[in-house]
Amino acid sequence: MLRPGYRAEFAVSEHSARHLRRVLRLYLTDWGLPEPADAAELALTELIANAVRHVPGRRCSTLILRQGDGVRVEVTDTCPQLPRPVRRPGLAESGRGLLLVDAVTDDWGVEPRPDGSGKTVWFACRPG
Repeated sequence: MLRPGYRAEFAVSEHSARHLRRVLRLYLTDWGLPEPADAAELALTELIANAVRHVPGRRCSTLILRQGDGVRVEVTDTCPQLPRPVRRPGLAESGRGLLLVDAVTDDWGVEPRPDGSGKTVWFACRPG
């Protein structure tokens, strides 16, 4: 049995999302929560991609927690700029990540750090 949660802090790269998806799936399987795995993995991939693209130095921490009958995932970084969903024209290749997170999760949000040194972007997924 795995611990009740997972926390890691490192500089993310293009390959980090693949590693973190595996970790997330392991935890969801261990917790008996296979149903939200696809949505949670997709949302986590988008948050990590945003950190790779927009966070200077790419340092962030990732937290995966069992929350009630579902999972909560947080990505915290040191960039104070808050992300916001953006509607892009038809064939734009980027910029829809948070819209996708909103579409596949049950809830999500952004919380600035109280000292202004960054933010936490989080989402929650529940079965059914």
